[in-house]
Amino acid sequence: MANYDIIIIGGGHNGLVAACYLAKAGLKTLVLERRGVVGGGATTEEIHPGFRCSTLAHVAGPLFPDIVKDLKLAHHGLETINPEVRVLALDLSGRSLVIYNDAQRTSADLEKISAHDAKSYTEFASSFSRIGRVLSPLLRMTPPSIDKPAPGELLNLGRLGLSFRGLGKKDAYRLLRWGPMAVADLVAEWFETELLRATVAARGIFGAFAGPWSAGTSTGLLWQAAMDGHAVGPASSVKGGMGGLTAALTKAATDAGVEIRTKADVERVLVGEGKASKVVLKSGEEIPARAVVSNADPRTTFLSLVDPVDLDPDFLLKIRNYRAVGSAGKINLALSGLPTFPAQNGGDAKTKLSGRIHIGPDIDYLERAFDAAKYGDCSPSPYMDITIPSLTDSSLAPEGAHVMSIHIQFAPYNLKTGDWNSRREEFGDTVIKCLTEFAPNLKDLIVGRQIITPLDLEQTYGLSGGHIMHGEQTLDQFFAFRPLIGWAQYRSPINGLYLCGAGTHPGGGITGGPGANAAREIIKDFRRK
Repeated sequence: MANYDIIIIGGGHNGLVAACYLAKAGLKTLVLERRGVVGGGATTEEIHPGFRCSTLAHVAGPLFPDIVKDLKLAHHGLETINPEVRVLALDLSGRSLVIYNDAQRTSADLEKISAHDAKSYTEFASSFSRIGRVLSPLLRMTPPSIDKPAPGELLNLGRLGLSFRGLGKKDAYRLLRWGPMAVADLVAEWFETELLRATVAARGIFGAFAGPWSAGTSTGLLWQAAMDGHAVGPASSVKGGMGGLTAALTKAATDAGVEIRTKADVERVLVGEGKASKVVLKSGEEIPARAVVSNADPRTTFLSLVDPVDLDPDFLLKIRNYRAVGSAGKINLALSGLPTFPAQNGGDAKTKLSGRIHIGPDIDYLERAFDAAKYGDCSPSPYMDITIPSLTDSSLAPEGAHVMSIHIQFAPYNLKTGDWNSRREEFGDTVIKCLTEFAPNLKDLIVGRQIITPLDLEQTYGLSGGHIMHGEQTLDQFFAFRPLIGWAQYRSPINGLYLCGAGTHPGGGITGGPGANAAREIIKDFRRK
């Protein structure tokens, strides 16, 4: 007899979201987390005595509003922070630009740099907003079956088609044309200022093993627009760091009846009588369940947790070719004071620095950073996405001090020379040296640092290949093709084994979408039984 209806492997945010919905539907649910804390990429840790920082993700994806409402996360302590600035972009010539949540305010600010770009940005933002509204329903939709779509799936696609027709010819043409484009080409059609081009293009390559000239990178901008109506990524964060989200999800889950166990390392999913029937922990403990849900990435799930004899050879070949080689690292700094960025050019420093800080002055800079990774080396001048969360949340650092969170590209999982254990400090020194060119007093302010390499992402956080998105989000690994064609509906070739992580639709980021969508399909299956 199964002790549980559902066992979820991995207590990341998607696993917790799925657990909440499943428990609310009356299913007895157990979450097993390998580490001593839940949260996965959404955790807050002390990086130096008195300094706490979001360890991996430093921006909320944004979390889907319906999930916040359904799970009553605000009631459970979730408090989001939404600065008016989305991103401050800097270059070494002393120029900067600010992109606000308000497109009109952004346009007015761009007037100081380029009248052409100020005018273009308004239409650019409006077009992406309109397209985003059409694409938004896709986020919460289970991808349709390619071979035999069900009547309900055809109905959803029909509704999407009507919305597409309502776009008008210009935006409809743009949507069809932009998807496969290199993001460098897209931004060049709109803007003449290199700093603006690079700042917008960065969303297309964030977390990807790709440069701005790589085909299909414009998809990232379209997907971002679907999430919140903007082509430029948000700067939303959580009070207490991303661990504040995990704490709220944990409370919601336990209130719904979910059991959560930490330091419970799953070694194998056992298949009996043609279905996933139990999990085996590394301690040797066996836990039966009616179904198993993996929040691990697809490669880990099918190549490490499942016996190959339980999978079709053709499926195994395809999953082995699923692209999930990481290219990003993370450095978190404890600072005795606020860094000075000369290119900021006046204004209220705390306001301008309260969003994300973009380091990647032009398209060629971003492409050269990718070039280094292509040949197995760390970029000496990496693309960086930075936040100083203590500016909007004083609980993260002592009075007058700050924490800085730095997402770095490109740092390839596979190095041509040496290994990540021997090159860890070199990587940290390279990033600090580069960043000091933009903030000259930074080095003198550092009192502690945490360096997270792609190898750490794999070994500590369980991300196969160190890929923060659980796999490349390219057109061939997207929507009805994520993770594989024919297996995009959260189910797997093994009856009773499901996926709910970022390797499923709608992909990576702190949104909760994969967990919520997977739970919906699992509940459907249980109701049919």
